[in-house]
Amino acid sequence: MFRFLRDHGIIERNLILMGVLTLITVSIGGLVQIVPLFTMETTIERVEGVRPYTPLELTGRDIYVREGCYTCHSQMVRPFRDEAERYGNYSLAAESMYDHPFQWGSKRTGPDLARLGGKYSDDWHAAHLRSPRAVVPESVMPPYAFLDRPLDTGSIAARMKAQQALGTPYTDEMIANAAADLEAQARPDADAAGFSGRYARARQGSFDGNAKEVTEMDALVAYLQMLGTLVQFRDVTTDQVRQQ
Repeated sequence: MFRFLRDHGIIERNLILMGVLTLITVSIGGLVQIVPLFTMETTIERVEGVRPYTPLELTGRDIYVREGCYTCHSQMVRPFRDEAERYGNYSLAAESMYDHPFQWGSKRTGPDLARLGGKYSDDWHAAHLRSPRAVVPESVMPPYAFLDRPLDTGSIAARMKAQQALGTPYTDEMIANAAADLEAQARPDADAAGFSGRYARARQGSFDGNAKEVTEMDALVAYLQMLGTLVQFRDVTTDQVRQQ
């Protein structure tokens, strides 16, 4: 016992040796926790209703990240009573399974957005983004009226291919129809038979109030309006919720 304590003093006096041994210890501990997750098929329990983003929603999510919205808004309702009473059912891991990267966050200058979808109308969102204080006088959010510019759709298929490579289950058919599906969702008068078949519970609409062209505002509002709407919690069993 005393011999061990004496040898341990050598480690404490040698910063390089102590650093190397600490790195080895932390690496072993990390591997023990992480490696088993890659061998488990149920690391994230599948929940009915969760689907990949539509091309328009995916583009809106990219705009959300580009504009740094995640720095003021989290997207994860913690399993605490006060959060559930304010925002709704606490978040499930499956709801973020197609997020690369996820948008959980920890900073809430503004409210959590995990259950935002359907809470307000499309017109409310568009007005709020264009002039936040005209809708919410106490808001400190900057205006995003410039998002009324036309949406660049040329890269959507490539971005969906990148998501596919990361494990998002986009099919070749979805990627081939990416531009058409994006247009169909943003134009309420378009034929959406194929689009609806590929993306369950995806809503068509003129999200920015202007049906003549597809804008970045359309994409961002479409993304915000689907947040928290895919999982029907009345259909989720208690066991599934516990496993999450």
